[in-house]
Amino acid sequence: MVKAVIFSDFDGTITWQDSNDYLTDTLGFGKEERLKIFEGVLDGTKPFREGFTQMISSIETPLPECLAILKEKIQLDPGFKKTYEWSLEHSVPLIVVSSGMKPIIKALLENMLGEEAIKNLEIVANDVELDANNKMTVTYRDETPFGHDKSKSIDNFKAHYEAQLPEGAEKPTYFYCGDGISDLSAAKECDLLFAKRGKDLVTYCKRQNVPFHEFDTFEDILRSMNQVLDGEKTVSELMEN
Repeated sequence: MVKAVIFSDFDGTITWQDSNDYLTDTLGFGKEERLKIFEGVLDGTKPFREGFTQMISSIETPLPECLAILKEKIQLDPGFKKTYEWSLEHSVPLIVVSSGMKPIIKALLENMLGEEAIKNLEIVANDVELDANNKMTVTYRDETPFGHDKSKSIDNFKAHYEAQLPEGAEKPTYFYCGDGISDLSAAKECDLLFAKRGKDLVTYCKRQNVPFHEFDTFEDILRSMNQVLDGEKTVSELMEN
């Protein structure tokens, strides 16, 4: 029986840097324009899907070249490998729920954790179409303003795990880890939300009075999850507004 499920954003959460931001800032229309888009998403004047499409459309560099650059520049969060290994050891599903693009996520995880990791991690993300020059166009998972409504993906997984429970058994504890504007739809869906210190998700949670636990690395997340699962602390004790 599954006692907990970890849902995690990828870019800027599992990784130290955001691959899409990096490509946009260095190969697309630049950081200044990207930050305008992010503020629009945060204040509700621009749908994430529209902003992300503009970002990726501004990148003319072929995908293979983008992947080679990202493998050199994007680093893994220093506590994620240990958290990933802990999840395997304790049979806790770790599901990547991303508004990024699956080919990039898979390539980076294989580069950082090895090919075997892909077999143990479920990745739910947008896809990509390539033109004759290997220029990227995002293929979204759904028709929502998010492009990928993470709340719906999370709810589907929750229903799946809870349908397997024996009668009267407690539901799993659901954790969500995120950092930015792509996590807004998922912010209220789990028992304990981990929001990365100093990032847009913290700003959103404070504006919307969404309870969260601030983290710096996955070492903080792993420690807090163990505290909850071992009964040392309750979810409410770890939350803040």
